[in-house]
Amino acid sequence: MLLAVGSAVRSDAPKPSVVKVEKSGEGYRLLRNGQPYVIHGAGGRIHLETLRDAGGNSIRTWGENDLEPLLDRAQELGHTVTIGIWLGQPRQGFKYDNEGAVKAQLEMARGFIRRYRNHPALLMWGIGNEMEGDGKDAKIWTAVNDIARMVHQEDPNHPAMTVIAEIGNDKAGQFQRLCPDVDVLGINSYAGLSSLAKRLKDSGFTRPYVVTEFGPQGSWEVEKTSWGAPVEANSTRKAAEYLANYQSTIGGQARCLGSYVFYWGQKQETTATWYGMFLNSGERLGTVDAMTYAWTGKWPANRAPKVTGFDTDVERKEVPPGSVHTVRLSVEEPDGDPVLVRWEVRSESSDRREGGDRESEPIAHPEAFMEAKGNQFTFRAPALQGGYRVFAYVYDGKGNAAAANVPFFVRVKP
Repeated sequence: MLLAVGSAVRSDAPKPSVVKVEKSGEGYRLLRNGQPYVIHGAGGRIHLETLRDAGGNSIRTWGENDLEPLLDRAQELGHTVTIGIWLGQPRQGFKYDNEGAVKAQLEMARGFIRRYRNHPALLMWGIGNEMEGDGKDAKIWTAVNDIARMVHQEDPNHPAMTVIAEIGNDKAGQFQRLCPDVDVLGINSYAGLSSLAKRLKDSGFTRPYVVTEFGPQGSWEVEKTSWGAPVEANSTRKAAEYLANYQSTIGGQARCLGSYVFYWGQKQETTATWYGMFLNSGERLGTVDAMTYAWTGKWPANRAPKVTGFDTDVERKEVPPGSVHTVRLSVEEPDGDPVLVRWEVRSESSDRREGGDRESEPIAHPEAFMEAKGNQFTFRAPALQGGYRVFAYVYDGKGNAAAANVPFFVRVKP
């Protein structure tokens, strides 16, 4: 008996979703399988059960790495996925005036779409991420629009979106004029998020958009020390910013289809704590609490500790090598749980990259440790000249944490 294998489609296999962008009054909305769908999303691919429990419903990716199991897991948990199609970056040497390279990129995207277009977890396609640079190169916008046109040919069931870094230099206007086949504009916005909706309106932008990244103020947007180290807010202050910006600029905006908070995980970018909403060991920071409230209207049953004070004479100061300093941390525990504080001294990052490219972790200095008693830490400044940070991590034993750090500089006298 001859058996046919590998080509049959199971009759009980999930059907591809059908997603449309629809005009609705003065704004727009997403329809998924005929039902209104607001994106309560996160950028990242781990802690997906926590995302579900927090009221999230979607994740965003940037490329193809291990995409099939991720799509399957998202489907199991009821999440959708905006699948990112990585495009060449001029800052990394890609030339949009090279017709052969641009054509090859389009065909790469075509193959990508054919591989994943029928997965039921697919929500929309994300064409590129921040490859527009200053927004003035029309060839980039044209290449994006050509890919979107191809998307519609290959997959009429899912919208095409492109993702840009903020809207300065008339980027939203360039998109509106040069990308008629792209259904949605994705905007990564950090410190400017609170004014984004107004700025879009003032610019004359009339099309639908998604806030594809938002979070704390970017490391390029904050106050710097005299030696150029960016000053990072603690996790409690960040949580308040996440919630305030979501409520003022994302929720309830007629042309905003939803958002993807950044970053649902942990990564080294400027510091180990700047953008991540979790610690490397898996604990949830207060930003997860904030988004739980934003998405559900309720705080989680057990909340993260809060940093209310971080006092030290070393903050933003130049100090001599070997000098002794003390840090006093003030913490509020909303649920009355006992907390454990862990301290670190690390070198300032010397591997700063652009656009979220991978960075190496700065060196730790355990030799600086002198004494830790409860919420107080005494340490000795390292011997080598350079920038450093002292970190505090607060754990409640229930899977929640808080984090804070301050920069300082060791100056060796000539």
